[in-house]
Amino acid sequence: MKLYKKEGNIVQILSFPNETAEKGDYLLIEDADAGKALIAQVIDVQFASIPGVLEELLRSLPDGGEIMQGEDFDPLEIAPHITYIQDASLLVCKIRATIENGENLSPTSAWLPSRSQSTIKKLSIPTLLKLARINGELPIVLGGTKDASLLTIDASSLDGRLNIITGKKETGKSHLSKLLISSLVGYKATVVVFDLNGEYLSLGMTSDGKKNALYDKIHVLTPAQNFKVALKQLNLHVLLEILIHALHLPGTSAREFRRIWQSLKERNMLTLHDLGEAIRNWHCNQHVRDALFSRYYALVNSGFFTDNVAEATLLEECLFRAKEQGGAIIINLRNTSPIDRQIVVEYLLGKLVELLTSWKLKAVFLFAEEAHLYLRETYWDDIVTRMRHFGIFTTFITNQPDTIRENIYRQADNIFLFNFTNEHDLEVVSRAARVDAETVKSIARDLPPHHCLVLGKVVRDFPIVVKVRALDVKTMGETRLFFKDLN
Repeated sequence: MKLYKKEGNIVQILSFPNETAEKGDYLLIEDADAGKALIAQVIDVQFASIPGVLEELLRSLPDGGEIMQGEDFDPLEIAPHITYIQDASLLVCKIRATIENGENLSPTSAWLPSRSQSTIKKLSIPTLLKLARINGELPIVLGGTKDASLLTIDASSLDGRLNIITGKKETGKSHLSKLLISSLVGYKATVVVFDLNGEYLSLGMTSDGKKNALYDKIHVLTPAQNFKVALKQLNLHVLLEILIHALHLPGTSAREFRRIWQSLKERNMLTLHDLGEAIRNWHCNQHVRDALFSRYYALVNSGFFTDNVAEATLLEECLFRAKEQGGAIIINLRNTSPIDRQIVVEYLLGKLVELLTSWKLKAVFLFAEEAHLYLRETYWDDIVTRMRHFGIFTTFITNQPDTIRENIYRQADNIFLFNFTNEHDLEVVSRAARVDAETVKSIARDLPPHHCLVLGKVVRDFPIVVKVRALDVKTMGETRLFFKDLN
């Protein structure tokens, strides 16, 4: 390989047919005289533009375009050399770092290595990981890389971070999130999962239906069944958030509801029945009363609220158990209506903030599948700023990247990117602050299923392609097919 051109942080390298390099590979461009080396990643492979190649290709084909049968007469043996030149490729590479003194990494690309004296060789992933010091005391094995080595990240690089897992349908997003959840629970972390399709319900079971090591740490809560809340346990501001944001209660009606609530609380009469009677007998405008009644019946019909305090203790029990020994609380939203889903999410986020601010919980890892279906607009900023400081560290999982706002991508610490072929989707993801657009658009388009481009702090800003390892967990949430069992 020979160094051909450098423009900004892009280098172009000539590669010959006997040298193989693919998208995603890392190269080391070493200048011994300067005592430095560049680490560059291949983001595109092209044919080298050589004068006369097009003319030579056209000349090699006779009229009609079919190759003539027979033997070539080449006494000077020029043909192999011409073929060698024709097959030369140009590697377009992105400079990721500079190595000084053989071990010190810096993100600079300001110096120029020698064209004639530099040596270029492939940099193996284990060597790159060692140079970048990607190892960690809390290892999570994501899977295998192209050179048959394992990519291991540190669980602490997810701590306090905002993460995004995105890609087309059926590329392996949920599989990766299950792997991360299982690993975090194994390190005694508290994890909360908003499960839209019932994909995480069997995290405690092996693929053949037996209990695994996490069985006692996976707590599945289904709203209106084993997950309910009593009015006496609710803070007024949490209930107002539900009424205003999930049920769209107007401001005038919300003020009247506040007065009704305070009146009932003073008399220790916070029950569903007493709340309904208080609304019925309250002196207010008829339109306000109708608005309050419609929201009251929405709360009652959700089945999520109860007057029996004994029925409403499971959430805190599971969270405190997870605090002691680690655990995942799976909020099963599969059969929950859109409005009830928003009610549950509003309550749960409010409850988590309450427990975290009082230091009853240390921190929570929140995994949110297709969050745009249940998170209100104002919560996006809350989750990445205010709630982050309280100790809620979110991972968004989606196959529609444009449903996540641009400022979320700009603040994302880690992105796990699966295959996308749509130009618009790639354009959205490329706005992330921790990655360049060329890498995303070039490498992500060619990723096979279950292969993921890892970006961000987990890999010290060295984008690495990994095949996500298999997980012995019972598969749930599969698409029901009509023709599956027909022969």
